[in-house]
Amino acid sequence: MLRGALIAIGVVSVLCGLIALATGLFPPAAIFSIWGLLLLIGTLFERVVYKRVEPERPGADWQRTPERFIDEATGKPVTVYIEPGTGERRYVHE
Repeated sequence: MLRGALIAIGVVSVLCGLIALATGLFPPAAIFSIWGLLLLIGTLFERVVYKRVEPERPGADWQRTPERFIDEATGKPVTVYIEPGTGERRYVHE
């Protein structure tokens, strides 16, 4: 729900920027457009940046870290594993 609201606010900001640009108000147009685009880009690509939580533990070469947290979406505890050779991290439901 919050994600949808942020996308809507971003779209409205970009539209306000386009309207301001059409009426000749460049500084407000730039401000509305830039903030709207930043909000849209950040919200739409947020899912690409953050890793998904996996259901099973990775292979034997992965080490369990002391990092633990509760996944807000499922309410389940999540453990972080790291691959020492590459530094890659995986998030696993426990």
